[in-house]
Amino acid sequence: MALPDAQDVGHDIVCQGWLLKKRRMMMQGFARRYFVLRQSGTLSYSFDPKQPVRDQIFLPHAALSTVAGRRDIHLDSSTATFHIKCLSKEDFDTWTSAFRTFIIVDGRRSSASKPTPRPTHSQRTKSSAIAEDMGSKLQSLALLTAEDAYKNTSLKSKSDKEKSNNHRDVGSVFSKFKKSGHHVTHEDGYLVRPSPDADANFHLQHAHVALESLKSHHTALLKSLYAVYDDTPPSASHGSPSSKAIEGKTENFLSASGSSVSFSPHAKRISSTTDLSDGAPVEWFDAEDNFGEEFLLEDPTPGSGKTRDLLPSRNSSLHEYGSVSSEEEVHTALKTDQLDDSSLHVCQVVRRTRLPSGPVGDEGSLFAILKKNVGKDLSTIAFPVSFNEPLTLLQRTAEEVEYHGLLQQAAEATELVERMCFVAAFAISGYAHTRYRSGRKGFNPMLAETFEDVRMKFIAEKVSHNPVVIAYHAEGDKWELHGTSAGKTKFWGKSLEIIPLGTTRLKIGDDQYEWNKPSSFMRNLMMGTKYLEHCGRMTIKNTISGDSCVIDFKQTGYWGASNEVAGAVLSRSGDVRARLEGKWDDQIALALDPSHFRVLWRITPFPKQAMEYYGFTAFGITMNEITGDLDGKLPPTDSRFRPDVRALEVGNVDEAEAQKTHLEELQRDRRRRGADRTPRWFKLDGEEWKYQGGYWEARAMGWREVPVEPLW
Repeated sequence: MALPDAQDVGHDIVCQGWLLKKRRMMMQGFARRYFVLRQSGTLSYSFDPKQPVRDQIFLPHAALSTVAGRRDIHLDSSTATFHIKCLSKEDFDTWTSAFRTFIIVDGRRSSASKPTPRPTHSQRTKSSAIAEDMGSKLQSLALLTAEDAYKNTSLKSKSDKEKSNNHRDVGSVFSKFKKSGHHVTHEDGYLVRPSPDADANFHLQHAHVALESLKSHHTALLKSLYAVYDDTPPSASHGSPSSKAIEGKTENFLSASGSSVSFSPHAKRISSTTDLSDGAPVEWFDAEDNFGEEFLLEDPTPGSGKTRDLLPSRNSSLHEYGSVSSEEEVHTALKTDQLDDSSLHVCQVVRRTRLPSGPVGDEGSLFAILKKNVGKDLSTIAFPVSFNEPLTLLQRTAEEVEYHGLLQQAAEATELVERMCFVAAFAISGYAHTRYRSGRKGFNPMLAETFEDVRMKFIAEKVSHNPVVIAYHAEGDKWELHGTSAGKTKFWGKSLEIIPLGTTRLKIGDDQYEWNKPSSFMRNLMMGTKYLEHCGRMTIKNTISGDSCVIDFKQTGYWGASNEVAGAVLSRSGDVRARLEGKWDDQIALALDPSHFRVLWRITPFPKQAMEYYGFTAFGITMNEITGDLDGKLPPTDSRFRPDVRALEVGNVDEAEAQKTHLEELQRDRRRRGADRTPRWFKLDGEEWKYQGGYWEARAMGWREVPVEPLW
């Protein structure tokens, strides 16, 4: 599917125009690029409006950082990072305002009940910066409303004949980048002249964006001043004297107030504003489905805010179009009493960035145990707790769904090939967390033990003890994922083979996908550094259309690169529709031609201290944490309550070993008495375990109507 030409004035375009973008290669500076922001939240750029899109990011999943004095905007998503410099102060104000409609800012900090410290210099600086920016917005708004017409004498336009020219079709909506450093750019672009209707409404639209930005700043300012004035909320007199007057005059113009939020059930999101200028620890606040955040950065160069505009304001390179409809309108604050089910929404959750303790003592000789069981299924062998990591197999299953945002992108794709590429990227991304996880194993759950994660509405339960089978279910907007995790582990003398047996199934609209995982091998068990290698073929099938994607996990050669994967999307007839390549622990890209690729997924960087904490990812570190939003809402069967896992997490190996032995004896005793637990949330349908529902409903009622008995 080809993207619409960038010069076409589409009804779904929020803003478009020329900006300076930092080149990908270091020490190459900035280059002028044409950016387009659409109502879907997608920001893309190209060399000029007539050329194909080079790259794009999804703003609701991005972090926004701004330096007002230098007119710098930094957008960082899980797939790409854009470093942008605006050509004028007017462009900076309008672009940042447009971005904030997708990256919601409410300025709130941690909800933990801690004594409020005295205001710091950073807090006062932040308040001053926001107040100054709000003052500039007021001045800009006053100038806009005072002018009868906006004259732009520097606009160039192309003839209607040029608009009808055929452009080279890249055969995909994906952006592209050069594999080599040499490429041709077209810098003498032109600015699109707005249509007569757009020109007539230009002032109202610009005023709308300025007002939305002003209200966003006003909300953040009040929250920041709340901390400065000794926990006393500032009165209305502390605000701008003209803010109420302006808001009153524009009451009929705006469809809704900027100080409230109206969300659809699948679009509830919130983000935080954080000042990164001081050396204090940074608190991170999660939003449902990893929605974006904004950071206000202080200008490191004094007086740079007075730098002259690169272009005069009247020659602004920005073009705006109608904003989102009232049903889709996004505001700047969220009232918790507006949530339909507050137990399922993660608002201002401070998550930890490290474990209480790293591994304590030597894990022992794994080879000494394995050499006595060559060729046997090791799932039936009891290992000392020193071979475990402080997570259960249920929690490790949840780690595979960390990049569930790819499923949302797949659901939003309109072409089957594009959708299949994102599904393949998700399937591969499930291995990323295993990069440094070759030394230890997860705790074997008790029968009917559960684990949940509200970030992707994930629920998993151990449904069979021998063989060990884990059933799981997750869902999001327009997608539903379920499957079983089972397998065998065998030692062949020099390497340990993990053979997965479960099937993963995904439903997106009317399309249904399924795939099985290839084998994994733990290498260098006898000597050298142990590492994990995934080898074999994974085939993802669309059981409705007949399309498939064959992914080859390549075995590492002696001199070759490691962890490489290559895939091909095939039609029902076997024709190759697209090719994928990359590494399962780095990134996956779509090959458009031998020199151009589109990155579909890129791994989130590991924490710097990852090797000190069992090789966990930042996501994995949060798996066993009971955050404030979970306190009092988890069932007693949740893995977070296991005493042996908790003891190992804090570094008490002896206590963990004793608790593990006690839990196993309790389970054996229930089995001897014929009182063994049965799966509660999944039922066997033929040979497949399916989620039968009811978990989240029982959770919302506080487990009163559906009592759950503890396992320990």
